[in-house]
Amino acid sequence: MAIAPGTWPRPVLRAIRLSNKYLLNPIMGSRGGKKNSYAAVIRHTGRKSGTQYSTPVGADRVQGGFLIPLAYGTDADWLRNVLTAGCARLSVEGETFDVTAPEVIDAHAASPLLPPKRQRTFERLGIPHYLRVKLA
Repeated sequence: MAIAPGTWPRPVLRAIRLSNKYLLNPIMGSRGGKKNSYAAVIRHTGRKSGTQYSTPVGADRVQGGFLIPLAYGTDADWLRNVLTAGCARLSVEGETFDVTAPEVIDAHAASPLLPPKRQRTFERLGIPHYLRVKLA
């Protein structure tokens, strides 16, 4: 049984997104990406404003790059910024990587690239899409 955020009632999803954006993300933005942190941080440039942003994300190392589960779907501002720019910086476990060639892939393509435990977790959550980035 999947419990994907996309299946939640819109008011609940909106409340969670807003609380993440204004409460959790600023905290995780300063702590994420460091050694022993469960969250990575992706640094990207606003496609309209040119402003630099940092967004906490989950990131799994795969051959040649990383996979980032898109729990909120493919309309997130940070994702559109990265896709438009074609590059970003990703901090994971205390290391920072320049990443390029961002590509949204579906769960069917992403699943074999992930460790079995992560596959099961993301399948249970019903995550339909992932961002795949390559090391620059």
